[in-house]
Amino acid sequence: MAGGSPAPASCGSGSGAGGRRRYRVTSKRAQARPRTARGSAGPRIYTRTGDRGETGLIGGRRVPKDHLRVEAYGAVDELNAHLGLVRAQTEDVELAALLDDIQHRLFDLGAELATPAGPAGAAPAIATAEIEQLERSIDRHQTSLPPLREFILPGGTALAAALHVARTVCRRAERRLVTLGREEPVRADLLRYLNRLSDLLFVLARVVNHRAGRSDVIWRKKT
Repeated sequence: MAGGSPAPASCGSGSGAGGRRRYRVTSKRAQARPRTARGSAGPRIYTRTGDRGETGLIGGRRVPKDHLRVEAYGAVDELNAHLGLVRAQTEDVELAALLDDIQHRLFDLGAELATPAGPAGAAPAIATAEIEQLERSIDRHQTSLPPLREFILPGGTALAAALHVARTVCRRAERRLVTLGREEPVRADLLRYLNRLSDLLFVLARVVNHRAGRSDVIWRKKT
């Protein structure tokens, strides 16, 4: 996370006419704005504050970049990136809209993980309503699929395979939250959301193959 020190209330001094001392006073808004490295094209994306392997959590706490909390929201970010790739590949408007909403909720989830104190003030962005929304989507999409009685392999169309990759990353993110939860508080709704999301991604991979006329790839056990 980018960070910086706020601008001071007064900075520098000099001599004006008559030898009188001058002070430049910044506004309160400028005081609250962090300093950012600037280039000819405007503010730069880098701050150099993480060059020694540390990053800042929301609230100001500094932790190593391999801290359990950073691993957790980093895995969620990776999942979000995979879903963005899937959304860029699909021409299905309904699927794209569903994934778009999920991506926004994952950003909310990651923001909460980056806040050790937890959500403050307003109701948390991930709660029972968001989990039930995933469950309704699972139930609705499953009605179009043939019953599944055997294990299947990730594959089929490229889009379905990409959804399976996202599903496995979702499971990893869930595992990272479980690990973090042994050391620091993690709301149960965050785990429930990721658990349900991985189920939805599995179903969506099957739906994509089914609509493309591709059968599930059945696992053939070695005999």
